[in-house]
Amino acid sequence: MTNLFYLAYGSNLHPLRLRARVPSARLVGVVPLPRRAVRFHKRSDVDGSAKCDLVASDPSDTAYGALYEIAAGDKPGLDAAEGLGSGYAETVLPIRHQGRAIAPFVYLAQRSHVEPSLHPYHWYKALVLAGARYHGLPDHYIAELDRTASISDPDPSRAALNERLLAQIAALA
Repeated sequence: MTNLFYLAYGSNLHPLRLRARVPSARLVGVVPLPRRAVRFHKRSDVDGSAKCDLVASDPSDTAYGALYEIAAGDKPGLDAAEGLGSGYAETVLPIRHQGRAIAPFVYLAQRSHVEPSLHPYHWYKALVLAGARYHGLPDHYIAELDRTASISDPDPSRAALNERLLAQIAALA
């Protein structure tokens, strides 16, 4: 079966979160993304909160992503979980990892779904931070993500489900 490269930069950074969606996910490594920044401004069609987007940015900025290899057969499930075509579009983002040119796919917010006034739910921001810490991303980068304002999820069952995942992640640390 064919494998694909996927670049995660938001809530899918942590392998436990991603493997819940994509059982075949195998971490390849962490890659710096010069001239890019992560913004919590993509409106979710599912819950109305802000999700992450990877944007072109100032030359001094660097975002970070986790490069995963996944089975092609798992991609439709990931597409559905990410809302491909309903807020996210897929693109290829050429990168270099360990001296090798790789062209992973990545989900970027569609312009119609960018709303800078939105905030992520506390659990969503915590998933992004857990992934960033897991990969040992720079302290200043984690602090920048942590400065993002977040709000309570009005759906207690969804919040509880994600809090359980965060507890599993914390138990592994």
